[in-house]
Amino acid sequence: MENLDAIPYFLAVAEHESFAEAARHLNVSRSAVSKRVNQLEATLGVRLLHRTTRKVSLTEAGHHYLSNAKNAYYWIQQAEYSATSRQQLPVGKLKICVPVSFGRIKIAPLMAGFLEKYPDISVEMMMDDQYADIIESGCDIAIRGGELADSSLIARKLMPSRSVVCASRTYLDKHSTPLVPVDLTKHNSLVYSYAAKTTEWTFGKGDQLTTVAVNGNYHVNNSEALLTACLQGAGIARLPDFVSQSWIDSGDLIQLLPSYTMPEKNIWTVFPERTYLPVKVRVFIDYLTQALAR
Repeated sequence: MENLDAIPYFLAVAEHESFAEAARHLNVSRSAVSKRVNQLEATLGVRLLHRTTRKVSLTEAGHHYLSNAKNAYYWIQQAEYSATSRQQLPVGKLKICVPVSFGRIKIAPLMAGFLEKYPDISVEMMMDDQYADIIESGCDIAIRGGELADSSLIARKLMPSRSVVCASRTYLDKHSTPLVPVDLTKHNSLVYSYAAKTTEWTFGKGDQLTTVAVNGNYHVNNSEALLTACLQGAGIARLPDFVSQSWIDSGDLIQLLPSYTMPEKNIWTVFPERTYLPVKVRVFIDYLTQALAR
């Protein structure tokens, strides 16, 4: 247990790959960081870091220790949260992880209002379309869509989302317009590569579901990059309604197969299970839910 107070020093060095940057991040001297990490290595009897004049990197033992140390430090922080008055106030640093397009279109426009309402909260927003491990990445909250596999997380529904199939007038002028889902097999489909089933699109009409295997020459892991290619006439895209709706309304995109619906997914806020939920997390979730409902 004597190593607990050295963990944040080691984590900072590992994150920044520099003793000097870690010291600036922790607002302590470089020598203090070096001393704590050296003491940690001496106690453990292993070398955690490779040190050169130009770079600091993890040893094999350091990689193993880092993963466990992050989890341990996270739960230590939760213990401190539950015992301090800070837990009862909307203050502190709030780290949120959001998908890129949803973050830019839906979350980013709301941040100025949130920061004005809660001036004692500082926000770090990480935008990435890959699912990050919340505890591993240090996020207080993540925004996720669709089915949630991790039962250790608490989830609150934020809003529904449905995908629509679209194409530009330029593309449709050169190719026939699909009238039924199976017609998509004759077209170039633009594919979101992080989807659970990238090349299988499911459509509903009444009680009947139809799944079509699509093909295309462009796969990309960002919805707005997919939108750009679609607008430029590269093919047909399946896009979330929050990405495509304004372009459909303007006439730049044509919604295809309008008599069919695609399965609705929910957008969730998820966070680690905590007996004492920090007020900064609760007020952010409440703010998002109310703002998006409007």
